[in-house]
Amino acid sequence: MAALSKKNLWEKTPQGVKAVLRGALSRISPKLLLGRRFRQQLAFIEQSQWWSADEARAYQTQQLRRMLALAVEKSPYYQRVFKSCGFDARAIRSPKDIAALPLIDKTTIRENLTELCTVSPDAHGVDYVSTGGSSGTPLGFYMGANRSAIEYAYLVAGWQRVGYAIDTPQAVFRGQVVQPDRNGFRHAFDPLLRRHYFSNFHMGDADIKQYVDHLRTIGDCFLHVYPSSIAALTRYLRRTSTPAPTNVRGILAGSEIVHPEDRTLAEETWGVRYYSWYGHSEKLVMTSECEQSHDDHVWPTYGYMELIDEQGFPVTTPGERGEIVGTGFINNVMPFIRYRTGDFATYVGESCPKCRRSHKLIRDIRGHRTQEMLVALDGSHICWTAVNMHDDTFNGVRQFQFRQTEAGYATLRIVASDSLGDADVRRIRRNLNQKLDGRIQFDIELCDAIELTKRGKATFVDQHLDLTATLQPETAGA
Repeated sequence: MAALSKKNLWEKTPQGVKAVLRGALSRISPKLLLGRRFRQQLAFIEQSQWWSADEARAYQTQQLRRMLALAVEKSPYYQRVFKSCGFDARAIRSPKDIAALPLIDKTTIRENLTELCTVSPDAHGVDYVSTGGSSGTPLGFYMGANRSAIEYAYLVAGWQRVGYAIDTPQAVFRGQVVQPDRNGFRHAFDPLLRRHYFSNFHMGDADIKQYVDHLRTIGDCFLHVYPSSIAALTRYLRRTSTPAPTNVRGILAGSEIVHPEDRTLAEETWGVRYYSWYGHSEKLVMTSECEQSHDDHVWPTYGYMELIDEQGFPVTTPGERGEIVGTGFINNVMPFIRYRTGDFATYVGESCPKCRRSHKLIRDIRGHRTQEMLVALDGSHICWTAVNMHDDTFNGVRQFQFRQTEAGYATLRIVASDSLGDADVRRIRRNLNQKLDGRIQFDIELCDAIELTKRGKATFVDQHLDLTATLQPETAGA
């Protein structure tokens, strides 16, 4: 197997070695430490984000021609597909022309893993990676080892919209395994990226108190979090009447669904902007929020995104929803061409009237909807956002999750704080029964912990039913 990428090598470097290097690395800007490829990519993104629509479309057409030519020349799978469609990769005149090709999905990848590749999976510079598997069986595939510098440049370019600078420290609550020190404090420092890592696998009150106390000592910083992590931190601050650290300059939240009520509560509690982005392990589509709204700009130079309806037609009417379909420009090892991500978004428009970027604009991105649905007794789907409470229902609760194995019935699993009493449990039951209106009956189970995914993410619905065998999700609340 090929050697690890520089990113993976650094992540596997022992903490003791990083500590020794801390003094030397602290005197060098991360922009220099991350290398020429990163600096060139960041400069390109900063400039190209202001391209006109025609310039962006010309670039996408050029990149699609390159990816399609590579696929038909080197990939046995795409050679067969292009031949059966009579598709000429050299003939495309605009990105929309690739609609003549069939869609692919996770099953396509699993069944044609090596034939999708343009090089041997054992070649130098090839990594085997996989999705987290939070919506089912993990998906494994191959990518070039050089993709990290490209992706990180896009992340930084987006974060800069809300004041982040690459020299600014980050406090990270995103699934890293952090070993405790002799006092049980789970903290590690990365001197290259100026990152303070904390364990979001350990978020009890005693743990969070240590994290918050330490946060106050690291100077100006940004929180780099999962939405579920910042929600837990926010609930702790409010439940314990603990003031938020005043040195936090912003919240950078990604990799999970952002629930509007959690965003509002976090911004009120921390007094800073809550900023999110969208991406996925396959690295086909990336978005970043506009600095002047919470709508998402689709980066046109990262990949080509289509939004399609249930019949496979493009969504072009503002307010309508569709599935995100991506064709990436980064992965030359295994091209993903018209890949159905299983993620959905609402179409806003082709440009932003507020910041004037000529980027496709979407909002309300929902990934892996199997995690976000409860099934009522009649088989209909109730979206999690329709069930979530916007009041004091979950006061005294550290973490909660519905678990469902039978339509119309569920178990609400709760990790309680020390203050949770019988009256609180009765309030939870009463308020949820009013919201669900008898369509789902549920029991309440108190537990010590709710397991996160392997990547440290939280899910609000541990769904064990086959949603494809029941009715379509509802768009209205419960």
